[in-house]
Formats: sequence, structure tokens, C-alpha cells
Amino acid sequence: MNVVTENLPLTEEDLARAGLYALLARLLHAAPDAALLDVIAQADELAAGSELAKTWLALQAASAVMDAEAAAQEYEQVFIGLGQGEVVPYLSWHLTGFLMEEPLAKLREDLAALGLARDAGVGEPEDHMAAICEVMRVLVAGDGDSAPASVEQQRAFFDRHLRPWYPKFAAQMAAAPSANYYRAVATLLRAYMDVEEQAFDIAD
Repeated sequence: MNVVTENLPLTEEDLARAGLYALLARLLHAAPDAALLDVIAQADELAAGSELAKTWLALQAASAVMDAEAAAQEYEQVFIGLGQGEVVPYLSWHLTGFLMEEPLAKLREDLAALGLARDAGVGEPEDHMAAICEVMRVLVAGDGDSAPASVEQQRAFFDRHLRPWYPKFAAQMAAAPSANYYRAVATLLRAYMDVEEQAFDIAD
């Protein structure tokens, strides 16, 4: 991947996109605490009428009544379990049926080209959905000294590392036996990435 950055001011749309990627990354990395649940419940609504707006309202409603301790227990059951959770959040597994396979190697190549790498001390492979959402946040909004990536590069990363598996992942999360709060997270993820996919197709 050729890295191309844009030094243009971020639009409100880009800030909103980055915010949704950041929220999904946070919710998939760990269970929400009481403060985050309150922030989500009290946040502004999205533009009414769209499927994304409906899923956002559903997550807000779920956050308003969710207990942080119950959310932590649900996260443990859905994603960790005894040996393996009900949902497998890794790109390699969804594309090949195995962990640590070629999709992870390709992702690492692209991350290296972007100058990104897993933080020291982080045990999760880079193809965890939370990590990929965080990379998209950085591509959209920049991070520290890194400028936002071009739309072309955002689309290339999305096409390679999200488009092939996000529908399957969202469906698995929504169908997980222990999912309650995370069913709302799954519907938001699916609706938001559908919007991203459509927008990238139009921009192509």
C-alpha cells in the first residue's frame, strides 16, 4: 500500500466517522464501564430516519439500562469464555477457519507500510476487530503526528481488512447465546460498516 496523507481540515463527517470507529474499538476491546455507558446513553442522536440512526438509538437505550457489572460478565461470556468465547473476533478465523493465518500476515504488511505496529505488551493479534477499527480511526482522523490518510487509502484498507468479514462477524455476535447488550453493538457495527462500504463504492 502506498501511504498518502491529506493535510486538509477534518470535516464534521470525518470526526463522526472516527468517533464511531473509536467507540466500536473500545466496546470490542473490553466491556463498557459505568462512565462509558452513561456517555453513550446521553450522547446526541444521529440524523433521524436512517438504519444507522435506528441502531444508534437502540444502543443508547441498551446503555441507559445496562449495569456495568452485567456488561463485564456478558463480555466475558461472549468473547472470552472457558477456552474460547461464543464469538471469534479475528479476521484470520473468519476467512480461513484458523487463527494466525495469511490474512493476519497481509494485515501486518499493510500496517508496516502505514508505520503502525502493535503496542508493546499487547497480547492480542493485530487482526482483532477492535484493533482494525482503531486503525480505521487513525486513517480517518490521524493520530498525534500522523495526518489523516487519503480516501483512497482508507478504502483500500477497508476493502482488504473489513469488507470480507464484517457481515459474518456482526451476525455471529448478534446470534451469540449470551449476547444482550452486545446484540445492540452488533447491529450498530453492521449498519455503520454498511454505510462506509456504500460511501467508498460511490467514491470509487
